[in-house]
Amino acid sequence: MTLRLFDSDTRTLREFVPLVPGRASVYLCGATVQGLPHIGHVRSGVAFDVLRRWLLANDIDVAFIRNVTDIDDKILHKAAEAGRPWWEWAATHERAFNDAYRVLGVLPPSAEPRATGHITQMVEMMQRLIDRGHAYAAEGDVYFDVLSWPNYGELSGNKLDDVHQGEAPARGKRDPRDFTLWKSAKPGEPSWPSPWGPGRPGWHLECSAMAEYYLGAEFDIHCGGLDLVFPHHENEIAQSKAAGDGFARYWLHNHWVTMGGEKMSKSLGNVLSVPNVLTRVRPVELRFYLGSAHYRSKLEYSDKALDDAVVSYQRIEAFVNRVNERVGEVTVGKWTDAFAAALDDDLGVPRALAEIHRVVHEGNRALEAGAVDTALEQASQVRAMLSILGVDPLDEQWFSPADNSAALDALDSLVKTELDRRATARAEKNWAEADAARDRLIAAGIEVTDTPQGPEWSLGA
Repeated sequence: MTLRLFDSDTRTLREFVPLVPGRASVYLCGATVQGLPHIGHVRSGVAFDVLRRWLLANDIDVAFIRNVTDIDDKILHKAAEAGRPWWEWAATHERAFNDAYRVLGVLPPSAEPRATGHITQMVEMMQRLIDRGHAYAAEGDVYFDVLSWPNYGELSGNKLDDVHQGEAPARGKRDPRDFTLWKSAKPGEPSWPSPWGPGRPGWHLECSAMAEYYLGAEFDIHCGGLDLVFPHHENEIAQSKAAGDGFARYWLHNHWVTMGGEKMSKSLGNVLSVPNVLTRVRPVELRFYLGSAHYRSKLEYSDKALDDAVVSYQRIEAFVNRVNERVGEVTVGKWTDAFAAALDDDLGVPRALAEIHRVVHEGNRALEAGAVDTALEQASQVRAMLSILGVDPLDEQWFSPADNSAALDALDSLVKTELDRRATARAEKNWAEADAARDRLIAAGIEVTDTPQGPEWSLGA
C-alpha cells in the first residue's frame, strides 16, 4: 500500500507514513449537536469512513476519534428558544446524528468524546499556554495571544491583517484577533470551575484537548469539513503547537454539499435532513450518492443527481444479486489493482467506481455467455470493492434474508405465475400474449433472462 493524501497544511500530495508502523491515529471533527443532521453534515462521516475502511483493509489498525461538541453558543441559544434544558437539547440531537451515521453504515468511532466530559484536560492545556506566554486571563476569560505565535495562518493562508475571529468585542482582550479559550460564567448558562473563575470552554479549545487526550501529543491525521479550516482548525494548530504538542501530521478536508452553488446550511433554508431524504431512497443509495464524488470536490445536490446515483448503484447491485441467485453464493473476494491504485491516489472514489462498473460490465457479459466461474469471480471482486466504499449490497447492514424471505416468496410465486402464462403462450405460438407477459414483468421492475434451464428472473436496475 502506497497511500498518497492531499495535506491541506502543505497543500501537497504526500505519501502517508504512519507515526507508528501498522497503526493510524485519526481525529475527525464531529457534530456540534445544535439541530437535526442534514446530508451536508454527514458527508464528512461517509468520506472519512472510506479512508478508515481502506486503511483497515490494508492491515493498518486504526484509532478513530470523532468528537461531539455538546456545549456551544448555538446550542445554548437554540435550547433557550425552544424552552428546553441545554443538556437535553444537545443529547437529543447527538442521538439524531448517531442514528444518521448508523443508518448510513458509518463505522462507529473507537471513542466519541463529549466536550463537557473533558473540562479537566482543557483547563490543563490553558495553564500550559499561559505558562508558555501564549495565553492570558482577563476578567474571568482566557484568550490565546495570536501575535505570540509566529506561524499563525499556516493552514488557512490568512495573513494577520486579514484575520477576524467572528467574536464579539470583549473587555480585557488585548487584540481583536485573539480568540477565546475560556468564557466566564454568565447568568443562566452552565459553567465549570477553573483557576480563572467559573465558565465554559471555547469551541476551538475542545478539540485540541480531546485529540491530545485520546491520540497523544502527536498523531497522524486530522479530518473535517472545508468550512472548518478557518478559524477552527487554524486555532487548533496554533494552541496545540504553542502548548508543546506536535499535533496532526496530515490535514484532510472534505468539500461541501451545495445547492444552487451555495454551501448547504440552515441559514440558506436549503437543508435536506437525512430522515427526509431517506423517504425517497434507501440508506445504501444515499450513502453511495454522498460518497460518489471525490471528497475534495463539491457535491452539488439535485433530485436528478440523487436519482442518477440510485440508478448507477442499482445496476451494480443487480449484477451481484443476479450472480448470487443464479450461480451460487458470492463471497467477498479481492479488489482489482486498478481499484487499489484509485484509492491510493488521495481516495479517488470516482476512478474506483469506474473500475467497479467496468468489472460489472464484464461480469454481465460472462454471465450471458455461460461463463459462470468467471462471473462468480468478478462478482466477488465487486463485493470486495463495494465493501471498501461501505455499500456492499450483501452486507448485513443492508441485506437481511430473514426479514425479506416472506416478501420474496410471495413475489416469486407471482412472477412464476406470469412466467407460466408466457411459456404457455409461446408454446401456442401466441407471440403477442407472450410479449405482453414479459412487458408486464419489465414494467414491474422484473428482469427475465432465458437460459437453457428455463427462464430466470431478478429484480432489475
